[in-house]
Amino acid sequence: MTKKLSPPLPTVLTISGSDCSAGAGLQADLKTIHALGGYALTVPTAITAQNSLGVSTVYPLPAHIVRAQLQTLMADYDIQAIKIGMLGSLEVLETVIQSLKNYQNNPTIKNSTPESPLLSKLNSPCPPPIVLDPVLISSSGKPLLEPTALPVFINKLLPLTTLITPNIPEVNALLKRTEHTEFKGEEKEIPDMAQALLKLNLNAAVIKGGHTIDPQATDYLIQHTPSRTDQNQAKEIDIQTYSTERVHTQNTHGTGCTYASAIATELAKGHPLNQAIQHAKDYLFSTLIHADNAQPSYQSTPKPPQIRKGGLNHFKSNE
Repeated sequence: MTKKLSPPLPTVLTISGSDCSAGAGLQADLKTIHALGGYALTVPTAITAQNSLGVSTVYPLPAHIVRAQLQTLMADYDIQAIKIGMLGSLEVLETVIQSLKNYQNNPTIKNSTPESPLLSKLNSPCPPPIVLDPVLISSSGKPLLEPTALPVFINKLLPLTTLITPNIPEVNALLKRTEHTEFKGEEKEIPDMAQALLKLNLNAAVIKGGHTIDPQATDYLIQHTPSRTDQNQAKEIDIQTYSTERVHTQNTHGTGCTYASAIATELAKGHPLNQAIQHAKDYLFSTLIHADNAQPSYQSTPKPPQIRKGGLNHFKSNE
């Protein structure tokens, strides 16, 4: 009797830092991808020492170690989507960029996902979609990418991506906004944010609303849309909104990692971008509303001004 095999799992490569508290980074990516039915390949770019109170130490891995991992995985697996998070150093950033270009231009790629927005730019049969969570600084204030790497990050990595997922502070950092000119995250600012971000030569962005004070947590998908009347005319900006009720919890560690990984996994399944974002948004909401009931044991209560931020409940929705 021949055993019938199940179809291969959607394969997602995540490139990010390792979080020893397992709330964010590669560990959150791994939980998310598997919870949503994917198979995660993981390439650590840095080792961090952190807990529920914040990040204390960041140790970027040597670039040749990152390169070896990427080359080994890309030589064997049919990757349906790539998620990128913390990169840490300029050397690692440049290594990741070159590895992505090599993989995207590999004529042997047999990617099964729908045609990517990148396809028109790249000499590749079907490069996998790339979702970038532009983590530049931790919520506790620890730099996660050296400042000298930011120009390369903006000019060379952003154009390779299918989607970036910045929060409001990250939007301001990418646009080099000062304290007096920074965006606050108000709805009326979104068109200006969209116009400024798309000038960075990226394909699309989801501006996350987690840092606003609105009762709804609203995210904005921004992308260029060719004019319906004449394809030769200047592209217009299309803005779509995704809203859920705002969840009031301190246990929000790893929300950005989880969201980006969820989008990448849904893209790997073959969903179009707008559906992938909606599915990921719904999944993130579920991980947040159940987060308070999925916390580990701690030794003591933090003393002010310290605030404990535990992780999410990645598996509740699948129980």
